[in-house]
This record gives sequence, structure tokens and C-alpha cells, in this order.
Amino acid sequence: MKFIEEVVVDEFLPTVRSMLAEDLRDRGFTQLEVADALGISQSAVSKYAHGEVARHERVVTDDRVRELVDRVGEGLAAGDLTPVAALVEIEVLIRRLEEGDLLADLHEEAMPALSDADVEFSVHDPDSGLRERERVLGSVRRGLRTLTNASGFAGLIPNVGANVVECLDDATTVDDVAAVPGRLVDVKGQAMVPGEPEFGVSEHVASVLLAAREAGATARGAVNLRYDPATVETLAASHPTVEFDPERPTREAVADAISAANVAVTEGDAETLVLYQTGAVGVEPIVYVLAPTAADAARIVRGLL
Repeated sequence: MKFIEEVVVDEFLPTVRSMLAEDLRDRGFTQLEVADALGISQSAVSKYAHGEVARHERVVTDDRVRELVDRVGEGLAAGDLTPVAALVEIEVLIRRLEEGDLLADLHEEAMPALSDADVEFSVHDPDSGLRERERVLGSVRRGLRTLTNASGFAGLIPNVGANVVECLDDATTVDDVAAVPGRLVDVKGQAMVPGEPEFGVSEHVASVLLAAREAGATARGAVNLRYDPATVETLAASHPTVEFDPERPTREAVADAISAANVAVTEGDAETLVLYQTGAVGVEPIVYVLAPTAADAARIVRGLL
């Protein structure tokens, strides 16, 4: 007998690793960098490069596999995907292909008796919490790159610092929001990022986002920036814009302001939303751009430059 896991190990994984190694080499990775990214030895990378590892033609030509290899290769090269995130993406495709699909077909070829039976395989949840968290972190990284690569962004950073955040679908607390630890700061005209995005490290921007969602907004990403009347006017031309009271608790003030402004969150028009407050004693005025994802919010902010 032959288990479907053996088909994965013997046919699918060597082919996909070979395709990924080739993709990363084409993107300029050294042999050592490919080995580190894929968690394999340099000698294995060398074998892939010299065609010493057989590829399964049906796996190579499957459009979903090719799309996965391109997406994972691009993500690893850009730094948007960690090796853990790449592993999760590959695992998800494997489980999908196991259920009445390519890998199930290859399994039946290896075990012809299966074709006479109605066999179903249990699979991992493709919408797992781990996958969603890695997607959110990847979106925050893309947003950061969009802003830090933009000339002039440092001039939009408030004195208290900026952040790029995104929450999980079912977020209820700041622990469900990914952000930059310590916030972005302006250092001699350059936006400095103190560390890799994490969950639970943003208190203020995360609270604004969560409050807006409690009021009915569907945005999951946010970026805060320096307040300027001209900036608010520019953003208001394209997005619902609401002012809130900085002297009240943030979550109450934001929720009440959205309700009072009667922005059409109930009609789904508040996927993008601009919130701002004009400051108070000891409180710096700030603008918050909310959008479907952190990467989307960053693109809106970059459009101001």
C-alpha cells in the first residue's frame, strides 16, 4: 500500500523545492541564500540546479503550483513572507490538492484499487489562524516598504511617531492587531523602522482602528500621520472623513464621532475612512487613514506625497 503522504514526499515536494530553488536563483539568490530560505542543504540546492532531482511533469505544469511558486518566491525575495509563512502556503495547497484533485489522482495511479472506492481525506483548514496571522504580518511589511521607500514620507510622521497596523478578521483587542514595535520615527529625514511587525505592540493606533470597527467600519488596516488641515482636505475629497474628540477615551470618542457623523458604514462605504483630531493640552493632533489592509492604507498615504 502507498499513502498519499508518500506521494507528497516522493513526487510533489521534490518538484516544488526544485521549482522554488530555480525561481529564487533567477531572482538573484546565492546558493547559500536559497538553502537558508528553503531549509535545505547547499548540496541539495546544487542537485536541483543541475537537474539531478527528477520533477513530476504533472506537478510542474499545474497552474496552481506554478502560481504558488511564483508568489512564494516573490514573497521570500521581497521579505513579505517568512519561511513559516511560505511553509503554510505550500501546506494549504497540498491539502487542497489531496482532496479529489491532483495529488488524489496521483495517489490513485499509485494505488489503482482506490479508484474503485469512494475515498475522502481529511484536510487541514485552509483558512487557519496561523495562515491569517502570517497574511496580516505580510500586509504590514508591504505597507512599511511602500512608505519607507517613498521620498518625503518622513515629513508626515508625527512627533509621537507613526505606525502601520492591520487586524485579524475577528479582532477584539490590541493583541489581535499587528504593528511595528516602538513606532516609526523621523531620523534626519528618513523613516526608521525599529523592528519587525508583531501582534499586540500597538496601543493607540490599534485602539483607533478597533473603535472604528466597533462603530461598523470594515477597515482592517491603518496608518497615522501628522495633522495638517490641507492633508485632511485632500483626503476628504475621496474618503469619508470624521473628526473626534481627543480629550475623551479614544475608543468611545471614535465610535461616537462616527455615529454622529452618520458616515455610511452600514452601506459598506467605510472600507476606507479618515479619522482625525486637532489636539488638546498634551495631545498632539493626528490623522488616521483606515483602509481594507495596511498595504492599502499605506498606498493612500503615499498618494499624498
